[in-house]
Amino acid sequence: MKTIIKRGCWLLAVSFWLLPLEMKAQNKLFTLEDLNFGGTNYHNMQPENLFLTWWGDQLVRTDVEACYTIDAKTGKEKLLFTLDDINRWADSNEEENRYVRHLTNVTFPYPDQPLVAVGNKKAFILVDFKAHHIVWQDSISGQEANDWCPVSRATAYVENHQLFVVDGMGQKHQLSTDGSRSVVYGQSVHRNEFGIHKGTFWSPDGQRLAFYRMDQSMVTDYPQVDIFPRSASHEPDKYPMAGMTSHKVTVGVYDLKTGNTVYLQAGDPTDRYFTNISWSPDAKTIYMFELNRGQNDCRLVSYDAVTGEKIAELYRETSEKYVEPMHPIQFLPWDDTKFVMQSQKDGYNHLYLFDQSGKELTQITKGKWVVMELLGFNTKQKSIIIKANANHPLCHNLYAVDVKTGRMTALDNGEGVHNGKLSASGTLICDTYTAPDVPRNIDVVRVSSGFAAGKSVQRLLTAADPWKDYQQPIFENGTLKAADGKTDLYYRMVKPHDFDATKKYPTVVYVYGGPHANNVQASWHWYSRTWETYMAQKGYIVFILDNRGSQHRGRDFEQATFHQLGQVEMQDQMKGVEYLRTLPYVDMNRLGVHGWSFGGFMTISLMTNYPDVFKVGVAGGPVIDWKWYEVMYGERYMGTPQNNPEGYEKTSLINKAKNLKGKLQIITGYNDNTVVPQHCLSFLDACIKAGTQPDFFAYPGEEHNMRGHASVHLHERITQYFEDYLK
Repeated sequence: MKTIIKRGCWLLAVSFWLLPLEMKAQNKLFTLEDLNFGGTNYHNMQPENLFLTWWGDQLVRTDVEACYTIDAKTGKEKLLFTLDDINRWADSNEEENRYVRHLTNVTFPYPDQPLVAVGNKKAFILVDFKAHHIVWQDSISGQEANDWCPVSRATAYVENHQLFVVDGMGQKHQLSTDGSRSVVYGQSVHRNEFGIHKGTFWSPDGQRLAFYRMDQSMVTDYPQVDIFPRSASHEPDKYPMAGMTSHKVTVGVYDLKTGNTVYLQAGDPTDRYFTNISWSPDAKTIYMFELNRGQNDCRLVSYDAVTGEKIAELYRETSEKYVEPMHPIQFLPWDDTKFVMQSQKDGYNHLYLFDQSGKELTQITKGKWVVMELLGFNTKQKSIIIKANANHPLCHNLYAVDVKTGRMTALDNGEGVHNGKLSASGTLICDTYTAPDVPRNIDVVRVSSGFAAGKSVQRLLTAADPWKDYQQPIFENGTLKAADGKTDLYYRMVKPHDFDATKKYPTVVYVYGGPHANNVQASWHWYSRTWETYMAQKGYIVFILDNRGSQHRGRDFEQATFHQLGQVEMQDQMKGVEYLRTLPYVDMNRLGVHGWSFGGFMTISLMTNYPDVFKVGVAGGPVIDWKWYEVMYGERYMGTPQNNPEGYEKTSLINKAKNLKGKLQIITGYNDNTVVPQHCLSFLDACIKAGTQPDFFAYPGEEHNMRGHASVHLHERITQYFEDYLK
């Protein structure tokens, strides 16, 4: 056990013993309408923020009624234009839905031109805010998978399952004719795994469009039902389950000048994944990472964009477990013969420099830490701007990395969690920052000087604590050892505002535990979920531990759970329980557990593997057996039921239903298309056969997560279950 004290992530121990005195003046109590994102007062309980974007190297604040330029040296604002200006210049007509209603999400797509991109219900518009008139507009605003290219002003979109391109002159081109629910064009494929979030990719010159075509006609339907019509209707989802037939993806390339479409000659797409599509700067070559279905053999391949022919295999990475490409390659803006690739082949996600032939020139970043994001480049300094946790695992900090030497220059104060927006030239960065005791600060930093102990930094916002009038809980942070006896795990503990160490408190372990997520960061309140505040207000302690298998701790930390999901995670969570047992104020006879999705799987796993430890549990959207989960995610971590039958049997909760002793509530979205209802319904069936008695609640029409005000209802239900059975 130890407390984080090093620079960058700290426990404000002095302030904690002062908190009970300070809270005497803070008497307001929270409701879920305050704390939950679906609540009526939630927006007032969030730290003040600014909507900011770049127009080249000019920072612009966008608001509902107006846009303002911001002087990066002084922070002073100057009116750029108003909403009324835009509607007047655009000759808007509210009756025809051609009225621009707000300016918060406008963009400035051309660094050297006074053009702002705005939208209304009828069109996407470019307005010259110096000449005061429209310079260009389309008429396809609001179409599905809409992807506009600023260079050619062409737009790719999907309408009635077909892929279209409208060129910059307004001429419409239909790229597909066989699109359907079974044949999907121009949209995300492989169920959004491998960093995929869209399905169209414009070339740098805007004259060619690469796009996905996914044939899922061979994939089994999952029989979702819409209960709201008078006669319930069938709305099936294509859902490829682990070990079963998956879809086939190909990549097409459309040429605006010739009207021709070719497909990349990547070979048989059966049981293969194509991801992270990128272009060469001259728009002649397409690059793509290709994975086998086992996800342990990854290759970077180049293709001729004109003919579709394969040019070369530039890189290959294999693993005894899995390789997970998440980022496309990026060419250096000052040298189009070299590109940067991300890989965790040395155990941590880092940047590597390659030449066009695929020769690795150097490893740019090194260390037992993770590059989380490549924000862009500074051409003048020949540096890469990144976000990384080099300072501490719980901190996200911004750095400029010299490509030639690998030297890193800090662009922030080295503390807390930072998110940056880089200007067009890479010379300025807008840094939004939070820390355990900092709701939100926003700075502008000159990359050339780095953070430089506050020099060349202009503060734009210091947000006040929006909770200052409320009884706030006590947020603590620390570490304990994993079940392997050597790995540090980080936890958060949330206590009632009037915590008394001489009393005993019911305690809830909140758990997620799965890949690509973590629950503890050095952000405001240690990244606490607001539901934890609600529970602390009701007299509970809430404990949150990031076990092995969670993100941002390196390859081996993440892959410790390979082929046995839930097992190592439970061992680590039980180390957290052992720690709780040492605390005299934790009532071990009133220990609960709650989680959603992977956390729902963990909740039932803990309830059934340690039935005498946990008295009450609430499991939301739980995976019950990984053979019912989708191919890409499921097989990455578990293999297939055919090649890992022992792992699937060991991790299945069906045969654990007989072990249930405590009170367990299972909650699901009735139309969950991520963890399909087959999971929880099958567990209920197993409990019926075993004679155990879980409770069950479903949200009609909801998917994997409750949307809007339904989330308030959900969290009140979760809370009430603990109130009824744990207190």
